[in-house]
Amino acid sequence: MTTAQSLRIVALAALTGLAPMSSAVAAETGEPGDPRVPSIRVTQRDVDASNRKIAMAYGALAQMWSKEFNRIGERFYTPRILRYDGGGFTACGYIGPDNAMYCPNDNTVYYDEVFVATMQKAAANEVGTDGDMAAVGIIAHEVGHAVAIQLGHFSRNSYRNESTADCLAGAFTNQSQKDGSLEDGDVDEAFFGMSMAGDPTPRSTGNELVDARIQARLARNSHGTKQQRMQNFRVGLEGGAGRCLAEFR
Repeated sequence: MTTAQSLRIVALAALTGLAPMSSAVAAETGEPGDPRVPSIRVTQRDVDASNRKIAMAYGALAQMWSKEFNRIGERFYTPRILRYDGGGFTACGYIGPDNAMYCPNDNTVYYDEVFVATMQKAAANEVGTDGDMAAVGIIAHEVGHAVAIQLGHFSRNSYRNESTADCLAGAFTNQSQKDGSLEDGDVDEAFFGMSMAGDPTPRSTGNELVDARIQARLARNSHGTKQQRMQNFRVGLEGGAGRCLAEFR
């Protein structure tokens, strides 16, 4: 990575990879909480199981993207993975509960371990499997931000950044299929996770100014609708990394 690339990365703001809206927007739309987070009780055993799956996937992610970067004459700086519970401060500012984020300022993926375990258990209940790819997909998406940023791809358009990360998460699943590391139901789990992470449709407050402010804030932080996120993931799943970023073609 060149010095110019390093400076550009340090200058970027944090990328919240999964959360479709901020808590402020949730309050203004009248939502009682984050609609992505199911009302599911998780135990410490669930959290430990989810963390083990993510640790395993982390190695596969590092290996895949290091090889892809080497193939095009670049070096991939694998981000650290740090878990938290309830919220805290990062090199990119505060991150709240029920979230995951890639911070380019310290090249780190942060994730709320209880939230990720909840998503895994929700997928397990829905699909009838262990649900692990719903959890892994969250981390693969965040690492996708690292991949894009390290290659110089960052847009002021939030949806463009998020759609690329979704596609790259699909590309990781594509590679996992080739490696024979996917289990029965993993693809369904991944799609379920994407469907849970779509942008909400805000309810009207009856005040045009407030509604306009809500819409503008959602546009700045857009991740895509349920259908868009699933389709962006599908592009990478079916076509690999070259369908997500031109450098990999």
